[in-house]
Amino acid sequence: MRSEKGVTLISVTIYIIVMLIIIAVISVLTSYFYTNIDINSISVDLNQEYTRFNSYFTEEVNKKGNKILDIGETENSSGNGKQRYIVFSSGNQYTFIPNQGIYVNQIKIAENITDCTFEKGKTDGKTTITVTMTGDNFNRQTTYTLVE
Repeated sequence: MRSEKGVTLISVTIYIIVMLIIIAVISVLTSYFYTNIDINSISVDLNQEYTRFNSYFTEEVNKKGNKILDIGETENSSGNGKQRYIVFSSGNQYTFIPNQGIYVNQIKIAENITDCTFEKGKTDGKTTITVTMTGDNFNRQTTYTLVE
């Protein structure tokens, strides 16, 4: 009988096939992982934009004696939609410009927002402002009550 030492062609082929299967599974799992990270990073960015806007707007509505002078919308100068605004007696104006962001006077405080509306209302005799913000996979509606 002859001693069989070494690796046969069949065993090398089996090793290569097994390695290719393992590499394919790892690459699929990695692509899912990085896709989920991208989705989460977009979500985190939009939450940061909302939080930044919320901190500015909360400070504005909590100023004692601050009143709403005007809420409206005008045609955007670039012609890509209506820009919406709200003006307070403190002199601050919050403006949403489509495809650009939300500004306080001339300072950009939020971006990547696809739509934003300001609505004035009354609850229990107090003035309220409902702000609705939307972005990619993002939708927030918050009602603020003015301190009088």
